[in-house]
Amino acid sequence: MSDLLLVSGLSLATAAVLMTATAVVARAVGRIAVVDVTWGLGFVAIAAVGALVGDGPRRLLLLVLVAVWGVRLAWHIGRRAVGHGEDPRYAELVGDGGFGVAIRKVFVVQGLALWLVSLPVQVGASSAASWWPAVGAGLALWLVGLCFEAVGDAQLAAYRRDPDRPPVLARGLWRYTRHPNYFGDACVWWGIWLVGGLASGWLPGLLSVVAPVAMTYFLVFATGARLLERTMMRREGYPAYAARTSMFVPLPPRPRGPEA
Repeated sequence: MSDLLLVSGLSLATAAVLMTATAVVARAVGRIAVVDVTWGLGFVAIAAVGALVGDGPRRLLLLVLVAVWGVRLAWHIGRRAVGHGEDPRYAELVGDGGFGVAIRKVFVVQGLALWLVSLPVQVGASSAASWWPAVGAGLALWLVGLCFEAVGDAQLAAYRRDPDRPPVLARGLWRYTRHPNYFGDACVWWGIWLVGGLASGWLPGLLSVVAPVAMTYFLVFATGARLLERTMMRREGYPAYAARTSMFVPLPPRPRGPEA
């Protein structure tokens, strides 16, 4: 328990420092969306803290899993953001409230979310594994999620490079879910919960299940799919695409409306 309290306290401090630094940078460049780069790297930093001060072999496995996911995500978002203005999601979230509202609604919330969602990493880094089959299942689910993210992002990038592209991307993974990258994100963190939380025992698993639940909530309702869709629904062809395509979990397309 003392190891968990140490790792948890240092993780919370790490999240606070990272979000404070990100808020300073965001204010300087006039773009709140830089927080999306910190989001992935913040988890890597917390996993590194657990690997340094924790105990047990899973702390290194969790560091690798989180680092592969977090560095890839930060690199992808950072590269995509070059030459673009504010993300419409954050512009709508903050409105005319100014940077003070951004601090409260974005940086504080995401700092606390970093700490909360990383609970399975903290637990896994500070306790011994008692159920190794959960580790294997978690690795498999993590890999599925990473593939959904990477393939979905690659398909979206190829679509954007196509000069003859249709108004809406409805090919590949995007034929079955409107947000394959968000779905992949959720799978990654449910996998990490299996590796770090449930594999530590039923009680640590039960106490830390709030982490993947929170991540899924953020991806679907808070700063993810629902918020993005408010903007996307204004795009030509998107309402018809949305009517036949599952928003989150991949499903066969419904026979409604013409293909985009």
